[in-house]
Amino acid sequence: MITKEQILSLIDEKLKDEELFLVDLEILPGNVINIELDGYDGVTIKDCVDFSRQIEHNLDREEEDFELHVSSPGLDKPFRVFQQYEKNIGREVKVIPNEGKVVKGELVEVDEEKITIEYSFKQKIEGKKKKETITEQEIIPFVNIKETTIIISFK
Repeated sequence: MITKEQILSLIDEKLKDEELFLVDLEILPGNVINIELDGYDGVTIKDCVDFSRQIEHNLDREEEDFELHVSSPGLDKPFRVFQQYEKNIGREVKVIPNEGKVVKGELVEVDEEKITIEYSFKQKIEGKKKKETITEQEIIPFVNIKETTIIISFK
């Protein structure tokens, strides 16, 4: 059976030369290998082909057959690794916390322990006729995040 360690060593070998990072590696029964890669400048089809070749050329189908899928994570999929947060600074995101209300806004800061989301809303200010826009920031520790996704907008 093909092991996760085998595939990780082949991926790590190739990642040294690239500006990419591993998001997910899954080996399903029947040796179905699913790999998701991402990069700070995105992932091209050529990147996926290169990683596919790296793995295929180092595994022997005569010894053990396998099915290989190499792709980038979709825009609609939740973030799974720290680098995805770093990559998406400046983008609109939706954060679902373990407890509390959903936060939607711009991802403005990321460090090893937390993220900072900035959002605006209109509020009536006492003594004024019109509502004014108020901008706030919310700091959310990673341990309190259930899921974070990009908000896709067509402006």
